Amino acid sequence: MEAEGDLQALVRRFYSLQSERVEAYRLFEEGHRAYLRSSPSYDFIRYRQLVHEITQAFSGISQEILQIKGQLEGPHGRADLAQHLRRLQEKEKEKLELTAELQLAKQNAQDHPGTDACEQEVRELKQK
Repeated sequence: MEAEGDLQALVRRFYSLQSERVEAYRLFEEGHRAYLRSSPSYDFIRYRQLVHEITQAFSGISQEILQIKGQLEGPHGRADLAQHLRRLQEKEKEKLELTAELQLAKQNAQDHPGTDACEQEVRELKQK
Protein backbone atom coordinates (compact mmCIF):
# COMPACT_ATOMS: atom_id res chain seq x y z
CA MET A 1 0.00 0.00 0.00
CA GLU A 2 2.94 2.35 0.70
CA ALA A 3 4.13 2.05 -2.92
CA GLU A 4 0.65 3.12 -4.08
CA GLY A 5 0.83 6.17 -1.81
CA ASP A 6 4.28 7.02 -3.16
CA LEU A 7 2.97 6.72 -6.72
CA GLN A 8 0.06 9.02 -5.93
CA ALA A 9 2.45 11.52 -4.36
CA LEU A 10 4.59 11.46 -7.52
CA VAL A 11 1.55 12.08 -9.69
CA ARG A 12 0.40 14.94 -7.43
CA ARG A 13 3.88 16.47 -7.59
CA PHE A 14 3.85 16.16 -11.37
CA TYR A 15 0.54 18.07 -11.56
CA SER A 16 1.94 20.70 -9.22
CA LEU A 17 4.98 21.11 -11.47
CA GLN A 18 2.74 21.47 -14.50
CA SER A 19 0.85 24.23 -12.68
CA GLU A 20 4.16 25.96 -12.03
CA ARG A 21 4.97 25.66 -15.72
CA VAL A 22 1.64 27.24 -16.67
CA GLU A 23 2.36 30.13 -14.31
CA ALA A 24 5.87 30.55 -15.78
CA TYR A 25 4.37 30.77 -19.28
CA ARG A 26 1.89 33.39 -18.04
CA LEU A 27 4.72 35.48 -16.58
CA PHE A 28 6.75 35.04 -19.77
CA GLU A 29 3.88 36.27 -21.93
CA GLU A 30 3.13 39.14 -19.57
CA GLY A 31 6.80 40.17 -19.61
CA HIS A 32 6.93 39.99 -23.37
CA ARG A 33 3.87 42.22 -23.70
CA ALA A 34 5.58 44.76 -21.39
CA TYR A 35 8.71 44.49 -23.52
CA LEU A 36 6.74 45.21 -26.70
CA ARG A 37 5.09 48.20 -25.02
CA SER A 38 8.59 49.65 -24.40
CA SER A 39 8.97 50.15 -28.17
CA PRO A 40 10.70 51.76 -29.96
CA SER A 41 13.62 51.85 -27.50
CA TYR A 42 12.83 48.39 -26.05
CA ASP A 43 13.97 47.61 -22.51
CA PHE A 44 16.09 44.65 -23.58
CA ILE A 45 18.04 44.43 -20.29
CA ARG A 46 14.85 43.81 -18.30
CA TYR A 47 13.51 41.38 -20.93
CA ARG A 48 16.81 39.46 -21.01
CA GLN A 49 16.62 39.10 -17.21
CA LEU A 50 13.05 37.78 -17.51
CA VAL A 51 14.13 35.24 -20.14
CA HIS A 52 16.96 34.14 -17.83
CA GLU A 53 14.59 33.69 -14.87
CA ILE A 54 11.98 31.86 -16.93
CA THR A 55 14.66 29.60 -18.41
CA GLN A 56 15.85 28.72 -14.90
CA ALA A 57 12.27 28.00 -13.80
CA PHE A 58 11.61 25.75 -16.80
CA SER A 59 14.92 23.97 -16.29
CA GLY A 60 14.17 23.27 -12.62
CA ILE A 61 10.70 22.00 -13.45
CA SER A 62 12.06 19.76 -16.21
CA GLN A 63 14.77 18.35 -13.96
CA GLU A 64 12.23 17.44 -11.31
CA ILE A 65 9.90 15.86 -13.87
CA LEU A 66 12.84 13.81 -15.17
CA GLN A 67 13.44 12.61 -11.60
CA ILE A 68 9.79 11.60 -11.32
CA LYS A 69 10.10 9.82 -14.67
CA GLY A 70 13.12 7.91 -13.34
CA GLN A 71 11.23 6.85 -10.22
CA LEU A 72 8.32 5.69 -12.34
CA GLU A 73 10.62 3.66 -14.59
CA GLY A 74 12.61 2.14 -11.75
CA PRO A 75 11.16 1.54 -8.31
CA HIS A 76 7.52 1.86 -9.33
CA GLY A 77 7.73 -0.24 -12.49
CA ARG A 78 5.45 2.12 -14.38
CA ALA A 79 7.23 2.44 -17.71
CA ASP A 80 3.90 3.38 -19.28
CA LEU A 81 3.60 6.51 -17.14
CA ALA A 82 7.28 7.29 -17.59
CA GLN A 83 6.79 7.14 -21.37
CA HIS A 84 3.94 9.67 -21.10
CA LEU A 85 6.19 12.03 -19.14
CA ARG A 86 8.95 11.65 -21.73
CA ARG A 87 6.55 12.59 -24.53
CA LEU A 88 5.16 15.45 -22.49
CA GLN A 89 8.67 16.81 -21.92
CA GLU A 90 9.30 16.69 -25.68
CA LYS A 91 6.07 18.59 -26.34
CA GLU A 92 6.91 21.16 -23.66
CA LYS A 93 10.30 21.73 -25.29
CA GLU A 94 8.60 22.26 -28.67
CA LYS A 95 6.08 24.64 -27.05
CA LEU A 96 8.84 26.73 -25.49
CA GLU A 97 10.68 26.94 -28.82
CA LEU A 98 7.47 27.98 -30.59
CA THR A 99 6.75 30.55 -27.89
CA ALA A 100 10.18 32.12 -28.42
CA GLU A 101 9.67 32.12 -32.20
CA LEU A 102 6.25 33.72 -31.80
CA GLN A 103 7.63 36.43 -29.53
CA LEU A 104 10.30 37.30 -32.09
CA ALA A 105 7.71 37.31 -34.86
CA LYS A 106 5.43 39.62 -32.85
CA GLN A 107 8.28 42.06 -32.33
CA ASN A 108 9.17 41.90 -36.01
CA ALA A 109 5.53 42.55 -36.97
CA GLN A 110 5.39 45.48 -34.54
CA ASP A 111 8.63 46.92 -35.92
CA HIS A 112 7.39 46.57 -39.50
CA PRO A 113 3.68 47.45 -39.41
CA GLY A 114 1.66 46.62 -42.48
CA THR A 115 4.16 44.02 -43.70
CA ASP A 116 2.05 41.06 -44.74
CA ALA A 117 4.89 38.54 -44.41
CA CYS A 118 5.47 39.50 -40.75
CA GLU A 119 1.78 39.32 -39.90
CA GLN A 120 1.45 36.00 -41.74
CA GLU A 121 4.33 34.53 -39.75
CA VAL A 122 2.61 35.50 -36.48
CA ARG A 123 -0.65 33.88 -37.66
CA GLU A 124 1.12 30.67 -38.71
CA LEU A 125 3.04 30.36 -35.45
CA LYS A 126 -0.14 30.91 -33.42
CA GLN A 127 -1.78 28.01 -35.26
CA LYS A 128 1.02 25.62 -34.33
